[in-house]
Parts: sequence; C-alpha cells; structure tokens
Amino acid sequence: MKKIVTFDPIVIPLPEKMIYRRLGYKTGVTQVTPAQTTEIQKYVEDAQSIIHLMGTALHLPIAERSAVDIRLENGVTFHSRKLSTFLSKSTEVLIMAATAGNDIMEAIRKDTTGSNVTRGVVLDATASEMVDAALDWIVAYFNQLLRRENRTVTQSRFSAGYGDFPLTDQVVIHKILNLEKIGVSITESCMLIPEKSVTAIAGIIG
Repeated sequence: MKKIVTFDPIVIPLPEKMIYRRLGYKTGVTQVTPAQTTEIQKYVEDAQSIIHLMGTALHLPIAERSAVDIRLENGVTFHSRKLSTFLSKSTEVLIMAATAGNDIMEAIRKDTTGSNVTRGVVLDATASEMVDAALDWIVAYFNQLLRRENRTVTQSRFSAGYGDFPLTDQVVIHKILNLEKIGVSITESCMLIPEKSVTAIAGIIG
C-alpha cells in the first residue's frame, strides 16, 4: 500500500494575476487607480501572511475500470461515467487535497460581516487562488518524481460534485487522505471545513 504524502507547509509564488482575475479585473478593460491598486496589494499581502497552505496526496493504481466505475487498488470504487472517461488513459490516480487553514477563514468572516467588506473580498479571492495553486504545486511535485519512470500526471483535475461524480464521494476522499491530520473536517452535507479547502483527482499516464 502506498503511503499518504503530507506537505506542511506548501510555499508557492503569489498567483497575483489569477487573484485579480477572480476579483473581476480584466487587463486593458478594468480601470484601477493607483490608490485602489495600493489598497488591493495591501490586502493581498495581509491574506498571504495569514494563509497556512498545507496539503496531502496519495497515488494508487487503478485495479479495474468500466464505462461507469473506477475501482482502486485499496478497494474503493468511484461510480461516475465522466470520471471513468476522464481517467480512460490513466493507469493510476493521484488523489490530493489542499487547505488555506483556519486563520484566513476567521479573517474573512470578520471582514465580510461589516468590518471591511472590500478587504474580506480580497482575502477570499487570494485564499481561493492560493489553494488552487497549491494543487498545481502538488501535481508538479509528483510529476518530478514520476518523470524518471516516463510517467506524468494529467494537467486537468476532477473533483467530487462535478458532473455525475457525487459530492458524497468527498467523504471517501476525506477518509482516504486522512484530512483530519491537516486540520480539515467534513460536514454532514459533505462540505470541507475550513471552507478554503479543496480535493481533486488527477490521472497518472504511462
């Protein structure tokens, strides 16, 4: 059985362009004054200082597949036609998760309830993009390991709740990755806590 790999902390470059895009800014279209830019940059830096990126990942061989099912080596079966199609050329799956931690969520809640709504929106966008970038970082980490075996991780990812891949399978992923170890719990409605936490599945080809 392959072991879960935990990353604590994950240190990545600030995805500034993606943060501005999430905030709705379009190059050459959206007009931003120098004062607004200074304010946003200050809030982005605030977010960066309180985000604690962590992650965990596990890659497992695909034991059996059909048009609608993917059964992994550990016995877990995912029932999803779209996921099966997505993994049609893969021999293994990379199951991964990342979280921005609790501190950033507390700051977002405080600001968006009236303290400083603009700051809260910027903190939220920064946390979202940094968590997504953390998954990119995890994929790059495994690509570096797999390159010597002439294998690679798919660029695209698939998450529970997308298409016919039920959100309830997030419970399974949470258990597989032992996400409690990095402070991520799951609600009865299958939502991850802290909210700026994500899980995803990629394929390994080769």
